[in-house]
This record gives sequence, C-alpha cells and structure tokens, in this order.
Amino acid sequence: MKIRIKGNSIRYRLTQSEVKTFCEIGYFEEQTQFLENTLVYSIKLSDSIQNIEAHFRSNKIELVISKSLIGEWATNEKVGFKYNYNLANGKILSILIEKDFTCLDNTIEDQSDNYPNPKLQ
Repeated sequence: MKIRIKGNSIRYRLTQSEVKTFCEIGYFEEQTQFLENTLVYSIKLSDSIQNIEAHFRSNKIELVISKSLIGEWATNEKVGFKYNYNLANGKILSILIEKDFTCLDNTIEDQSDNYPNPKLQ
C-alpha cells in the first residue's frame, strides 16, 4: 500500500492482493520504520460510519471506510473512493483510496501486483 500526503490531502493506493485482503478481513496496514519511531498507516472497514474518516493517533494514520461503500470492490471495476472531510477548523481534508495501476512510463518499482492500466489496453 502506498501513501501520498500533500497539504490537506491523503491518498492510499492498494495493489490487487492488498485490496483482496482488505475486502476479505476488513483491515490492512503497512509500516515505515524511522530511526526513532515507526509510522503505521492502515485502512479498515466499519459498520458505524456512512462515508470515510481519517484519524492520526500515536504515530498511526488510519482511514476508516463504511462497509456499505466497499461492496465487491475486489472484483468490480470501481477504481476508488473520494471523500472531502470537513474539519473543525473550517478546512477540508481530502481523502482518496484507490486501486494501484501500473505506471505508463518505465519504473524500477515492482508492479507485478498492480492492476493493469486501462490506458495501456
């Protein structure tokens, strides 16, 4: 799972096996270790919310998405989910969760588990 953060936007990209695992068990996480701490970023399903929420506690970013939104995401053509979360300070946190497609250009990154890019077909 990849994470991209810029300003008040956060995006997760999941490979085919990560989407499958997430849809089957309702949770997936990755960790990045630094010298002093470990950053954990995760995604989980919930019955108790209607859309998508984002939390940051104890060095962990957690995106929570409603089970009603996911459906058969692992087997359908839906690319992802977007939600703009209104923060208490009046700002907006933009959240995007999507399937990870192969790149259009050459890269040294392993893309064997990425979804086929529809622009290459």
